[in-house]
Amino acid sequence: MTNPVCPETGAPMFRGVRSMTLTYKGESVTFDMPGWYCEQSEESIHTGEDMKVSDRMLNRLKARSEGLLEPEEIRSIRKRLHLSQEAAGLMIGGGPRAFQKYESGDLLPSRAASSALALLAHDPKALSVLKIQRKAA
Repeated sequence: MTNPVCPETGAPMFRGVRSMTLTYKGESVTFDMPGWYCEQSEESIHTGEDMKVSDRMLNRLKARSEGLLEPEEIRSIRKRLHLSQEAAGLMIGGGPRAFQKYESGDLLPSRAASSALALLAHDPKALSVLKIQRKAA
């Protein structure tokens, strides 16, 4: 992308990072937001890749607020259970690509998936129950 022009001032915009704060249900998170910024105004332009940063931070904020597991916790539990992302998605729920999305922060886990993972973190032997149930299906 060539440097865009600020819609407000007509000045050239430059690639950079600025602090952004998101708030959800009274909780806030501040993070670095990449994008094209105008040095003469508050205008900014964000690509789809830039927006993934804010979308992931909003999902993280929602997870905290709703008491769901965050991406790092999900990855840690899955690895302790010695499951691939695909196996975890098929066994715990969400489908073969769900854990890739949970662990990247692109998708919030359902309450059921988050609860199942929390229980399995507490009692990893319970995974055998899910394995038996999966074979029966």
